[in-house]
Amino acid sequence: MANREELGIIRGARAGDADCQLALGKLYLFGGAGLPLNVPTALHWLSRAARQDLDEAWRLIGSHIPFDIARHSLPEVLRWYERAYDEGIAHAGLVLAQLVLQAAPQDSPALRDKARLALQSAAHAGLVEAQWLLAQQGGDRPLSPVLSAARSVRMPLVRRPAAPAWRADNSVGMAQYAELELLWQRDPAAFLEQARPLLRQLLAGAPADAEAARAGDWLPGPPQLLLLSRCAELLPPADAEAQQCRELAAYGGDRNAQLALGLWFARMDGAGRRQSHGIAAVNFKRAIRWLTLAGEQGLAEAWFALSRIYLKPEFSQRCVAEAQSYLERAAEMGHCGAQLECGMYAWRNRRTDEQSDVRAAYWLQKAAAQGCEEAETALARVAAAPQEAGWMTSIVTCLTRELLENQPLLAARLELAALFGLSRAEALLLDVKAADQGHCLVVDIRASYGRSKRRLVLLRTARERQALDRIVRLFESIDSGPDGLEGNYRQRLYRLKTWLTSAGGDALLAA
Repeated sequence: MANREELGIIRGARAGDADCQLALGKLYLFGGAGLPLNVPTALHWLSRAARQDLDEAWRLIGSHIPFDIARHSLPEVLRWYERAYDEGIAHAGLVLAQLVLQAAPQDSPALRDKARLALQSAAHAGLVEAQWLLAQQGGDRPLSPVLSAARSVRMPLVRRPAAPAWRADNSVGMAQYAELELLWQRDPAAFLEQARPLLRQLLAGAPADAEAARAGDWLPGPPQLLLLSRCAELLPPADAEAQQCRELAAYGGDRNAQLALGLWFARMDGAGRRQSHGIAAVNFKRAIRWLTLAGEQGLAEAWFALSRIYLKPEFSQRCVAEAQSYLERAAEMGHCGAQLECGMYAWRNRRTDEQSDVRAAYWLQKAAAQGCEEAETALARVAAAPQEAGWMTSIVTCLTRELLENQPLLAARLELAALFGLSRAEALLLDVKAADQGHCLVVDIRASYGRSKRRLVLLRTARERQALDRIVRLFESIDSGPDGLEGNYRQRLYRLKTWLTSAGGDALLAA
């Protein structure tokens, strides 16, 4: 849930302030105190800041935004990556090449030439993705010297100088790994069949005991790690070959293999349910080690699995607080199940902490946005849909430009009532600045109107968010208390009635 400082940044960014847009992009790119890490949203705000000539914004895009995210924002992002590549940012050159050569529907010959040059530079620097893309781009066209080297490069396993006697010449061309990766994307079953000979050749040169891999005596290259991880995923879980692939890839640093190995040691699936396959005796200590390594590499599923382990009654170090900490970390990284659980947990604790319903609405909205029907159902209990304010139906017809200019605060309150279904007392007494929580509106006037009840109203559309931002800015420099500029409830009600009388609304007042 966004804190006060972050809410101020959000308002400034939506109002068009370039510095706020840059700051908000950083918060979503690296994660903030109350904002989850969200790379697509980070790209949106950084792009808006870059349009206003903030150089740091396009440098951050070129350094941190990957191809999978950038390709959804074509063609605008091309210029940011081109600028970053010209500044010497290697990652920007690789993504520029991927966008131009793989995703961009139209581009200029000059940009295509620059993209190929960037790709060759990245391949020459040893970036595996660039070498793969070069191998795929070769085709029947004449190859440049760098491309020829990439197509014929041999990828021996990286070993220490004092390599053991089992070292074998199991290197293959980079083009073969590139072809296997393309096959994986099209047909995983066919991938396993084609990769089996290469896998067995790779395993023949690997140590039978994964402890040797842990010691660093066997260090595969990135394509070989990926091959081990892919095969471990496709082979039957109880297969000895699958276990060897999983362990070798995990020791090599592949995060998906580390997640799978951690779940295997815990004998459970990603949701925490017990599995029939896995290690004979559950080893939570080793499971926690591998899941932590996977989580630190950015896998939300690993943090969620850790939260399940710390809730298991058979775990000797069971700790609800630790489980909740891992659960929130997974939720901040976008895990739908974790967001749902965080929302339900906050809702169950609403009697001990009044702000729990606000946190519950935040997490449940996140889960519902990912298509979780259970979260959508829970949201209906946390914040009921606003009903149309009947008292506003006829009043709206009496609003004129002259009255709006003479009484802007009262007009803004009436607009809030129409947008969010507020009663007359709620509209006149609501502390607008305190009510805005970013994702919802907290309607609480009990201090001034004892008969009312505290409730939440969700902000679901961009129109509601924009209108509320505009109204909050209007009240930012105004004291909305009973001793402030607007006065107490009776004074505000008198002002409303006077307004209606001057607009010819006597019949409405009588009604």
